[in-house]
Amino acid sequence: MAVARSAGRHRLRLALAALAVAAVVGAALAVLHSPVLSARHVVVEGPHSRTPTEAIIAAAGLAHDPPLIDIDAGRASASVTSLPWVAAAKVAVDWPDRVVVTVDQRTPVAVVAGPGGMWSEVDRSGRTLEVVSARPAGIVALAVHDPGGVAAPAPVGKRMVSEAAPGLDVAATLPPAFSGQVTTVTVAVDGTVDLALNSGLTVVLGAATQLHAKYEDIAAIIAGAPLRGAKEIDVAAPQSATVDG
Repeated sequence: MAVARSAGRHRLRLALAALAVAAVVGAALAVLHSPVLSARHVVVEGPHSRTPTEAIIAAAGLAHDPPLIDIDAGRASASVTSLPWVAAAKVAVDWPDRVVVTVDQRTPVAVVAGPGGMWSEVDRSGRTLEVVSARPAGIVALAVHDPGGVAAPAPVGKRMVSEAAPGLDVAATLPPAFSGQVTTVTVAVDGTVDLALNSGLTVVLGAATQLHAKYEDIAAIIAGAPLRGAKEIDVAAPQSATVDG
């Protein structure tokens, strides 16, 4: 009987200890999920003029003050990065009630004509950032020819066909002093690139290689050669440029 009573007391102590641990864990979880330790203050840092702050907060899953313990920073960062204009994002939890979202914005390098007179702004990767009804000023148009004809822009958030890469490289690297004269960057089926200037001249770049040397040739010709009646500048072979007409 004494042994049985001792065993019963031991089981009771174990049960009481388990109940105490459960109570502590429950209390801790209750505190961690209380409004005091929730995302009551969300700060969005970094350039994001083309993406509303509210859209970034919503994409990160922070619109309704979730408990900080429930926030998956990696998943929230990936969700924000999926927004069309966001190039990179980092979500950091700052206890006890603050979350900081740091973003970087994509830069459009060209516009691509789409169906119905619409224009798609694209970045250097060919990702469509936004579709607008009027062509934005101060940005070159990109036309990409593939075996099927002229490539259409991709849906928002998606990338153009790989054949666009040479034209995107050119559009992204045009010198500021010269880019204002370029109206269209055209990629041929063979991957070579031509530029249409607002003066009516066509510049034959050829392959999208040695671009710095080719830009120097173009600048020198425009600055120093009489171009009245000229139709074409060919800089496909750097330092051996020719002017037709």
